[in-house]
Amino acid sequence: QVQLVESGGGLVQAGDSLRLSCAASGRAFSNYHMAWFRQAPGKERDFVAAITWLGTSTYYADSVKGRFTISRDNAKNTLYLHMNSLKPEDTAVYYCAGKQKWGVITTTPADFGSWGQGTQVTVSS
Repeated sequence: QVQLVESGGGLVQAGDSLRLSCAASGRAFSNYHMAWFRQAPGKERDFVAAITWLGTSTYYADSVKGRFTISRDNAKNTLYLHMNSLKPEDTAVYYCAGKQKWGVITTTPADFGSWGQGTQVTVSS
């Protein structure tokens, strides 16, 4: 499996922007569909955004559509999540996850076999 390490989280105010990064190593990053999930305290891990292995298609949860942008740089083995117009309800631990490209991309956490350790994003009102 590919190894994943997130960075870029922090404490911001409502309306601010933040960019998360996910550095991959081990296996060929370009062989993986990638996604971001988030988990708030006491809640399930929710889908945020996903991108296919070549970066040709992206998918977003309704709650972040128009505010967040997922992208990847396969030459740098890095996945990004650009977050604009942040809201207090975006507060969560954000995880990047990888799923091998042999199959369709999904939004279900159980379908992803590689996970990072997570990075905390806190949005104050």
